[in-house]
Amino acid sequence: MRLRAQTAALAAMVLAGLLAGCGGRPQGTLVPTQAVAGASSVDLLVATTREAGAAGEMFSGERGVGLAFADIAVSIPPDGTRPVGEVQWPSSTRPDPNREFATLRADRIELDEGLRRLHRRAASTPKNGILIFVHGYNTRFEEAVYRFAQIVHDSGAQVTPVLFTWPSRGKLLSYAYDRESANYSRDGLESALQALSKDPKIGEITILAHSMGNWVTIEALRQMSIRDRGISRKIKNVMLAAPDVDVDVFRRQIRLIGEGRTRPDFTLFVSRDDEALAVSRVLWGSTDRVGAIDPNKEPYRTQLQKADLRVVDLTDVKTDDATGHAKFAESPEVVKMIGARLASGQTLSDSQAGIGERLSTVAIGTANVVGRAAGVAVSAPIALVDGRTREGLSDQFEDLGASASGVVGSAARVPASR
Repeated sequence: MRLRAQTAALAAMVLAGLLAGCGGRPQGTLVPTQAVAGASSVDLLVATTREAGAAGEMFSGERGVGLAFADIAVSIPPDGTRPVGEVQWPSSTRPDPNREFATLRADRIELDEGLRRLHRRAASTPKNGILIFVHGYNTRFEEAVYRFAQIVHDSGAQVTPVLFTWPSRGKLLSYAYDRESANYSRDGLESALQALSKDPKIGEITILAHSMGNWVTIEALRQMSIRDRGISRKIKNVMLAAPDVDVDVFRRQIRLIGEGRTRPDFTLFVSRDDEALAVSRVLWGSTDRVGAIDPNKEPYRTQLQKADLRVVDLTDVKTDDATGHAKFAESPEVVKMIGARLASGQTLSDSQAGIGERLSTVAIGTANVVGRAAGVAVSAPIALVDGRTREGLSDQFEDLGASASGVVGSAARVPASR
């Protein structure tokens, strides 16, 4: 009975995505095209634990051996033709750069060449800064590339962007595979962080993680802290958006990372109406997920205070996203104001951040809850369910068997988990 309820809840999420959706998911679009006048470009260096893929895909959702590297340039349509905070996903393998994101360069490179390009780009940024993005569940390689390019462009962050992408199959019902891939990739991320931290040509490092990518990130930092008895001082900020992590596990991870030692500044982005995390909680049969807590209630209030964590509470932000998991793309002003500040090594409570009228800061001891009516600081990667999950579901529903129709029929009778 419990399994039926869990499956029904997941089916309800699928239906929400199908009803809300339109358009397809980018696939095979990493084929270089010509730049157009007025468009912008973002250069991304990539480190990945994915297996090499077909032409136009570069890397698949399967697990590779060790780390592989790439250098990709993404064209972004002219600013006057696109809303800030959105990705204009390519509609075909030959996108129109005047109105869609497109690829200008897609090179697989070796480590030595990657380091040369990294050093050259970092030298042109303030404090030789690096911004590392770790995407979430259900994210194809192309999607991670385009979403991170959008974050970098719209935030105006003066950093060298580095995408760490792990083997997500980009399928709604591959949650278990993606979770194990996250575990598989934590050593790879730790190795990358160790190398960057010890590189004398690299200055400040900021990490941005979303959803299941938070697990990869926190585990890598936990291992790094145990191995080195602390986190490198170069890692200044860690931004955790909608963390799909058990709160009890998270509390222990943060303790092992080190409270108040050489630990970076942590900022959590949470929302109590995040239905994707509600489903995750049901599937795991566990306690609350970190991304869905109420930071103003006990025991979380005291725990946040003790751990000296800042929290951006987005519960009161209303968007068109049926799941509440992708609110991050709905506030372009905050993308630009906070994204740039955090990437440059400043905290959300910095009075110079210029966000006083848009974000209210409520002190909770040494912790801050920022922005109950705010918006979002950074754009999220692909949500658990969104309009593009229409594709690739038919084969997965076949695996559910003949009972699927009954499960879907009962989905509406399952109370929403909050």
